[in-house]
Amino acid sequence: MISARAKMIKPSNTMAVNQLAKELKAQGEKIINLSVGEPDFPTPDFIAQAGISAIQDGFTRYTEASGTLDLRKAICEKFARDNNLSYNPSQIVVSSGAKHSLFNIFLALCDPGDEVIIPAPYWISYPEMVSLASGVPIISPFGTDYKVLPDQLKRLITPRTKLFLLNSPSNPSGIVYTKKELEDLASILLENNILTISDEVYEYFVYGENTHISIASLSSEMQDHTVVVNAVSKSYSMTGWRIGYVAAPQPLASAIASIQSQTTSNPVSISQKAAEIAISSGYFPIAPMVEEFAMRRDYLVTNLDSRIRYVRPDGAFYLLLSIGNFTSADLSKKLLDEEKLATVPAQDFGIEHFVRISFAISFELLKEAVDRLNQFAGRYG
Repeated sequence: MISARAKMIKPSNTMAVNQLAKELKAQGEKIINLSVGEPDFPTPDFIAQAGISAIQDGFTRYTEASGTLDLRKAICEKFARDNNLSYNPSQIVVSSGAKHSLFNIFLALCDPGDEVIIPAPYWISYPEMVSLASGVPIISPFGTDYKVLPDQLKRLITPRTKLFLLNSPSNPSGIVYTKKELEDLASILLENNILTISDEVYEYFVYGENTHISIASLSSEMQDHTVVVNAVSKSYSMTGWRIGYVAAPQPLASAIASIQSQTTSNPVSISQKAAEIAISSGYFPIAPMVEEFAMRRDYLVTNLDSRIRYVRPDGAFYLLLSIGNFTSADLSKKLLDEEKLATVPAQDFGIEHFVRISFAISFELLKEAVDRLNQFAGRYG
């Protein structure tokens, strides 16, 4: 009865761990949940008020399937302001979150057997979405800095390669590609006429001397070969509002819009009004969050036991860590059983022996989590 397509989907371990943590907390366990990837800040009040006003003003009916023209204009202005990219509103498709945007892209681009190169460590949903769209996920290894190297990319390209998926800043590693690294990859991708999907949902969350650069901004030719995905979810602490968006070459944007018009139609009208206000406000409501996450990141890397191996995050709000020689699944289970720490096994992100933790929790809980991690490392490190 159930389709083969549905049967092949792997459940999300991130969601499963989060649910287990909630259940254990409800039972009285002193669980610290390090599994969830969402800011622990409320949506800024002026943005929330825009949503409330939309309801009060009766803005509760269908909109254009691709999103309101006002929101798409605001997104174009954001790309010009923040990324030095020029788009017109017809090249923008607003969807119900970045995940929805990504799935629309794969549906619009992947024919059976088309290969999509995905550098590890990767977000857990990428390979699943590619497979659901009849594509073939090709997982790229990483170098010593946890980034895909040009030679590694070259070796994976075949006549069936259609897409390359880039996520910088990265979930789960927090790595950020430099301009030179992006230029080296772009040269190979353009030479082989491969389209890049650039997932930039963590673009504002960069720390120290690091900066986010959109690979699409390197040249007009690269922009024509790139689909940019972004959202208000992380940047403005609006995960539950479910607004993501795509900027793409016109033929692809039109194809994505057609798919969306026959599946979900428009994203939530109320959320679109709030997103328009958020995106138009720029960086100022984001700055306090970034400052706080930077302090938490610094506390983590300064205070973790020296026996804990980790990938230094230059962006996002995650840290991959490894203790002893446990498998990812065993390490996650032991941390939950012995230290009451909910983490996500990283083998589902394409890297074994590590777990992913999120530092999108209060400073007080983070300090307690570090103490528990160090206790664990003292026994097994």
